[in-house]
Amino acid sequence: MSNALNVTRSILGQPWQWRGAGADGRESGFQPNDLVTQILMARGCTQENMAAHRDPTIRAFMPDPSIFQDMDKAASRIADGVEARENITIFGDYDVDGATSAALLIRLLRDLGVDAAAYIPDRLMEGYGPSGEALVRLAQGGSSLIVTVDCGAQAFEALDMAHAAGVDVIVVDHHKCASALPRAFALVNPNRLDESEAGAAHGHLAAVGVAFLLGAAVIRELRGRGYFEHRPEPRLIDLLDLVALGTVADVASLRSLNRAFVAQGLKIMSNRRNIGMAALIEASRLQRAPICSDLGFALGPRINAGGRVGKSDLGVRLLTTLDPGEARDIAAQLDALNTERRVIEANVQEEAEAMSDSQHNRAVAIMAGKDWHPGVIGIVAGRLKEKLGRPAVVIALDENGLGKGSGRSITGVDLGAAILAAKDNGLLVAGGGHAMAAGITVAEGQMDALADFLDERLSADVARARGERALLLDAILSPRGVNPTFLEAIEEGGPYGTGWPAPRIATGPVRVIKADIVGNGHVRAIVSGDDGCSLKTVAFRHAESELGQALLGAPRDRRLWMAGRAKLDDWGTRPSAELHLEDAAWADQM
Repeated sequence: MSNALNVTRSILGQPWQWRGAGADGRESGFQPNDLVTQILMARGCTQENMAAHRDPTIRAFMPDPSIFQDMDKAASRIADGVEARENITIFGDYDVDGATSAALLIRLLRDLGVDAAAYIPDRLMEGYGPSGEALVRLAQGGSSLIVTVDCGAQAFEALDMAHAAGVDVIVVDHHKCASALPRAFALVNPNRLDESEAGAAHGHLAAVGVAFLLGAAVIRELRGRGYFEHRPEPRLIDLLDLVALGTVADVASLRSLNRAFVAQGLKIMSNRRNIGMAALIEASRLQRAPICSDLGFALGPRINAGGRVGKSDLGVRLLTTLDPGEARDIAAQLDALNTERRVIEANVQEEAEAMSDSQHNRAVAIMAGKDWHPGVIGIVAGRLKEKLGRPAVVIALDENGLGKGSGRSITGVDLGAAILAAKDNGLLVAGGGHAMAAGITVAEGQMDALADFLDERLSADVARARGERALLLDAILSPRGVNPTFLEAIEEGGPYGTGWPAPRIATGPVRVIKADIVGNGHVRAIVSGDDGCSLKTVAFRHAESELGQALLGAPRDRRLWMAGRAKLDDWGTRPSAELHLEDAAWADQM
């Protein structure tokens, strides 16, 4: 892969390379359709699959749900519960994936004639996943069937207690499984180690995607039993807005079926038929139809705020309510909680960043604090991972010296598998996750041993991943070419997100006309190119980095190549494009 623009070492110390084979970066050779084709091929799309990826539909990517282990068994048991009008409880995690998964099944069951209850554990009081006490309490309260969503794959003790209490539990999850499985009536998870090859190919699904497939299997089972002879069949497709939100917010890879979920889910969301979703969009102050990035940066954080610093069930209540007034009230609560979360997060992040300065020799940075709010540690871990360029684990210690931690990883480093191995080696009280994220419970006295274990297991992977780091570019444009028409053209290659990155472009050479610090450490710069056109750029959270300092101190007689992602700025009366900077390199070598 050739170096782009002859940049072998940028201001941030990395080479620039063209993404995919055959890209020559010549702006004059790109027509919109040609560029979209290049974008798709550079992300692994073959020529024969081009049409399906240009317009990803459920029909094109949907598998037969029966390919997954225990899917038919789970669907049959839920169908039994529907026909018998059993008391069914959906037990969800407190994050967006858990809330949307629970909401999807509750809304589906409502359409099938069953008013299922929701149970979302309190993050601080109960922790992650189903506890045996909670499951037994639900059984004693009359629930004969419990479906856990986005949790349960590692709940061995809890499911043993539920079984002893005589309640059937179906686990719907996507987190990594151990070789042994907990005692559930059925466990549907594409990441089971005994999953078929066809099922394992969908291991990138979020839990809400697995829940959607289960919903399809339940409808098919009931259809075969003649359940819909005298009642309308639910339109599962109308719940795709929930699937899109949970998939993007859980940072699931946007390839194959997930691309279809998000592309079609955004269309459903734009209709605002879900009363709670419409209230959430309004509370997020979005005037237009939501786009993919809004799910991760506007809607998702507000749903998450309930589980992080507020009441854990607010998200599910919002997404399942049929009362517009209640929806507006809950959305307003979540918006206020999100503001509170940002303040708490900023304080924890400042302390964790100061602590990380002394951990340059660790493959995985591990920071712990006694006054840190456990509701924000995952966000802070993600920020630190980006800043440090290596996996980060942030731990909130309680007064008894027990830590609740959240980790985020980098591409090429499977943190979830390492955490499971640490648990098997007796270093953790509890732990689990997937390649890019993990959660742990650890005794304070074991943290050094955990750091040593992760060092030994992951140092080679981290070094390889960091050594192979390069900024991958899709195209080069003059500043004049970075415009709304260009952004509209490349949307045909979307939706973009994790695993299907938005096109990264280079522009230049440009001179910095004006640069200043805005907001919380962001650097805003106006640059001008040889084509006489100026362009607004923003380098988020880079005020103290080498990139930010280069922009702030750039001499007027020096020129730069700039790289990043073009975004639409639609706050003014006339939409314009701006470049969100990720790196820059001097075009005039010193």
